[in-house]
Amino acid sequence: MNPAIEAYDRALADNRAGKRAGVSSVCSAHPLVIEAALRRGLGGGLVLIESTSNQVDQYGGYTGMKPADFAKWVYTLADGLGLPRDRVLLGGDHLGPNAWRSLTEAEAMARSEVLVRDYVAAGYRKIHLDCSMALADDVTTPGAPLADELVAQRAARLCAVAEAAVPADERSDLRYVIGTEVPIPGGAQEHEDTLECTSVDAARTTIEVTRRVFEARGLGNAWRRVCAAVVQPGVEFGDDFVIPFQPNAATPLSKFIAGVPGLVFEAHSTDYQSEAHLAALVTGHFAILKVGPWLTFALREALFSLALLEDELVRLGTLARGSNLRAVVAGVMTREPKFWRAYYTGDVEFKKSYSYSDRIRYYWAFPEVEASVQALLGHLDIDIGQALIGQFFPDALAAVQSGSVRPRGRDLVLHRVDKVLGVYARACGAE
Repeated sequence: MNPAIEAYDRALADNRAGKRAGVSSVCSAHPLVIEAALRRGLGGGLVLIESTSNQVDQYGGYTGMKPADFAKWVYTLADGLGLPRDRVLLGGDHLGPNAWRSLTEAEAMARSEVLVRDYVAAGYRKIHLDCSMALADDVTTPGAPLADELVAQRAARLCAVAEAAVPADERSDLRYVIGTEVPIPGGAQEHEDTLECTSVDAARTTIEVTRRVFEARGLGNAWRRVCAAVVQPGVEFGDDFVIPFQPNAATPLSKFIAGVPGLVFEAHSTDYQSEAHLAALVTGHFAILKVGPWLTFALREALFSLALLEDELVRLGTLARGSNLRAVVAGVMTREPKFWRAYYTGDVEFKKSYSYSDRIRYYWAFPEVEASVQALLGHLDIDIGQALIGQFFPDALAAVQSGSVRPRGRDLVLHRVDKVLGVYARACGAE
């Protein structure tokens, strides 16, 4: 068995046994975020990195990468850092027809089969099967969820494709996540003050119906490798809000899953929760914590702080010119509004930079933005004095003084992202 799978299984088993144990899942495609996650893996333990079906698909997704491209990219980064590949577990998130909801079932599911096949063939071993969305020819009541039976049938169809996509002797390494009550990827689009948890009856029905459908399709062996279900634990974030976890509200779910052999819950949209709330989620058997926008939010914080530091060095005459990063990003976002327009209203200029939804993350790969970031990091590939670090990166000053972080721009960015990863590691009992 792959060592990464062994570590993953061990963490989930320990969680079910009542130990403070969980797994944090890094859902990002930004090189510096992935590098920070892999660097943390050098200290030991599992690194779980997931791409969503929006980011990476057989057509390239919005990252321009197909599953094999993403896998090769992550593994190459790991190689460069000296992290063994068998310590990295790749996961596919929201794999299903989400991107093709405007198509008929026949068309959307055919594309979904290719999607899942390509993910598994590329070496992804943690597969979240998400067929919860209505397709063009589904007859549904507006706002009502699809029937559990239909969702389960579609998930089983994709599971069969995944099973056939690997050699028989590697099939035991596949792990599946199911669940129909999935928060909107990247956060809610409307302001919310409270959020109801999934009911125990709904969670029980999802699990029981999916198990029955899998077994009826001859996927009993695959069902034994279904390790988690996605439910709504009452956490969410959006443009200008974060709904904190309320352990008492989720207690019925926690007690329920403790009685279901071999399963834990996977929690989505856990970004911006406090460390105490994340730890409470893990204690309540929400053993897999997904994080994405918070990591790129921290990245943006660090890059903008570096840009301010750079401005100061230009003012003092230390640098002849700056990267003009913030103005470059603002210009591209104004010119290409498709990634934020549907999400931001009101004080749009503020939100384009500082919204928790972090739609700015879609712009870091634009060529002129990337060039500006590289110019910024190049300008600050110098020994930045502690006085300036204290001014612009006070959270990193002690680490710089101790010698654990180099006083250079790139290292300060990685440190800021690592601080968020550290919150998750401690909540999951890994530190």
